[in-house]
Amino acid sequence: MATITPEALLSGWRGRRFLLEYAGAFDLPLAGAVMSAGHELDPTRDTTVVSFFGTGHREPEPRVTPEAVASLLSGLRLPPLDQGTALSALAQAVSVARYWQEPDGEDRLAATPVVRAALERVAAHVAGSASVDWWSAPLARADQHAVTWDGRTQASAATVAERLAWWRAEVVDEERRAQTDRPSDPTAPFSGTWWSAPPSDLTHTLRGLDGHGPAGLRLVEDDMGWERAVTHRVEVPAGARVLEVDGPEAWAALCREHPLEVSAQKRHDWYSTTGRVGRWVLPDWAAVAAEHDAVHLTAAAYLAAAGTAIPVDDGVASVIAGWNPDETYWLVDAVRPQGTGTEWVLDDEDWVAAAV
Repeated sequence: MATITPEALLSGWRGRRFLLEYAGAFDLPLAGAVMSAGHELDPTRDTTVVSFFGTGHREPEPRVTPEAVASLLSGLRLPPLDQGTALSALAQAVSVARYWQEPDGEDRLAATPVVRAALERVAAHVAGSASVDWWSAPLARADQHAVTWDGRTQASAATVAERLAWWRAEVVDEERRAQTDRPSDPTAPFSGTWWSAPPSDLTHTLRGLDGHGPAGLRLVEDDMGWERAVTHRVEVPAGARVLEVDGPEAWAALCREHPLEVSAQKRHDWYSTTGRVGRWVLPDWAAVAAEHDAVHLTAAAYLAAAGTAIPVDDGVASVIAGWNPDETYWLVDAVRPQGTGTEWVLDDEDWVAAAV
C-alpha cells in the first residue's frame, strides 16, 4: 500500500499544521510556544494583549520567535505514533482550516523556513507509521458511513442529476453576476462562496476507524459546534466507478478534463488563502457525474494540497476547499443513508455512542 511521504506532509498548509499539532501533543512548553509565536504571526492578532504581574503593574508577554519553536522541535522526543493521537491531531488541523481569509498565525508559523525545516524530522516519523496507512488508501468500499448533525438531513429529495443541474446553473449565474457586480481587484475586502466540493446535500461518506467510530464525526472543516449526530452505514454498489483524488495532480487533471470557470466569484477568497492572482476553475461536477459514480479525496491528498493554489493550465489554477479528508461524494442516486443509524453524543471532546 502506498503511504504518505514526508514531502507531501510538508508541502501543504494542513499537512504542516498536523505536524505542529502532533508535536505539541507531547510537550506542553512546545504547545505554549507554538500558541505564542502563532499569535505574533496572526494577521488578525490583538496587539494589546498583556500579562499582569502584581497589583497595578503590567508588562507585555515575552515574544516567542519561530527560531525558538524550531529549537524546541529539534529536541523533542517522538514516541511511536498511535492512531488515537494521530486522529486527534488530524482533527485539530482540519477544524482550523479556513479558505475565506489569510492562513492563521500557527499555519504561518509552520510555513516559516526555520520551523518547516525542524518539522522534517516529525514528518519522517509520521510517514513511517502504520497508524497513517489509511491516509493514502483508496475508498474503503465495505466500510462507509454518512453523518447527519443534530437531526439535519444529509441528502436532498431531488435526484442527483437534478441537484447537479441546479448547482451548475447557480455557479454559472453567480459567475456572470460577479463579473459585473464584484471588484476585479483580488485584494478588495470581499467574500463569497469559497468552497469547491460538490453540493453538500449529495450523499457524502467517510470510512470507519477501529475503536474510534466513523471518521466523519471528527474530521470536519468549519464545524458548527454540533454535539449530537447520527451515522448510517452506506452500502457501496459492486462495480461503482470511484475516481480517486490521491494528490494535487489528480485534482488538476480533473479540472483540466471538466473545467468550470469561477474566477470572478472566487478571486477574493482564494487570493486571501493562497496569495495567487489569476484565473480560477473548479471541476464541473455535473460533467464528472457522467463518467464517475463517486469522487474520493484521500486524507493524504487533503494534507498535501487543501488550501493551496493547484496549477491546472497556463494562468489557471484551482483550490481544494470545503472537502474533508477521506470524504467521498456520491454522484448516483443508488447510494443513500439507510436504516435508523447510530446516535452519537459529544462527551468531553470525544464522540461516544449514545445509550439506547
